[in-house]
Amino acid sequence: MKRLKPVVFSVLGVAWLAACEQPAATSTSGTASADAVEAVSVEDTTSKLPALFDCVREEGGLMLAAHRGGPMPGYPENAIETLENTLSNAAFIMEVDIAESRDGTLFLMHDRSLGRTTTGSGPVADTDWTDIAALDLVDNEGTVTGFHPPKLSDALAWAVENGAILELDRKETTSFRNIIDAVRAAGAESNVILITYNDSEARQVAKLAPELMMTAGIGGPQDEAELLADGIDPDHLIAWTGTNSPSPGKWQALADKGIESAFGTLGRPGERLDDTYWADGDPSEYSALARDGLTMLATDVPYRLARADGWIGTAQDIARKECMRDF
Repeated sequence: MKRLKPVVFSVLGVAWLAACEQPAATSTSGTASADAVEAVSVEDTTSKLPALFDCVREEGGLMLAAHRGGPMPGYPENAIETLENTLSNAAFIMEVDIAESRDGTLFLMHDRSLGRTTTGSGPVADTDWTDIAALDLVDNEGTVTGFHPPKLSDALAWAVENGAILELDRKETTSFRNIIDAVRAAGAESNVILITYNDSEARQVAKLAPELMMTAGIGGPQDEAELLADGIDPDHLIAWTGTNSPSPGKWQALADKGIESAFGTLGRPGERLDDTYWADGDPSEYSALARDGLTMLATDVPYRLARADGWIGTAQDIARKECMRDF
């Protein structure tokens, strides 16, 4: 494919995911333990995401990933209503957090306790799902909404139906095995990216779910070589390259090996690059990220970026159609 000028993939044109025939769900026995990982046999569960990411990388595109689902006033983090708002107005990749209730229900929640984002209180791990489900979610401004914490199964079903991609961030109350079981049960293999935070987690995910895409930290060539030597498929790997400073040289070196790179401009307000880049009202730094070879950008300001002039235009449509034509 010829290389186009840097483009950004936003909400438009995601119907290919919904239209793709979803693979038959397979299941493994669930367990709350993250120990004793065994390789699994997977049938008919090939994700369509590797081909999409390959195409976007080759075309010089940049896909936005909305942190915690893309919260804004009136739309709390980790709510299906917020995911719908983000999909309609900003991005089709949303990062969400997965916790588990005391009685074993997987649901969307970032914190260990319920107090910040709901009308409840107390530890997540000490609360049953019926009590959690009855709570109202609270947005980042402290306003109580009429929305409720959603089950992971409901979020996955929504993603499959609407052609969205969910980045799943496992919290300490649950396990990769339980999350993977839920993904397979929903037939959402083409709608999910699993987030890992160290080499051990990356190896675990690769053994449990070789058909799924994951993000994994790549510190340098040695880290990359060790991960690949451990059997991680580079076609299912997105290299997470941090939030501190862009790494064009690393992104290009990874791209030369067929590996996409992700970077985050998110973080604490006032300290994150999202704030630094917008300080002068000019988003040109984001265009530079795409030009320098980044494939996926995790951001706290997806709505603002989606509305930005001068870097989301006709080239986006051209590259999107190019990447979607085989689906």
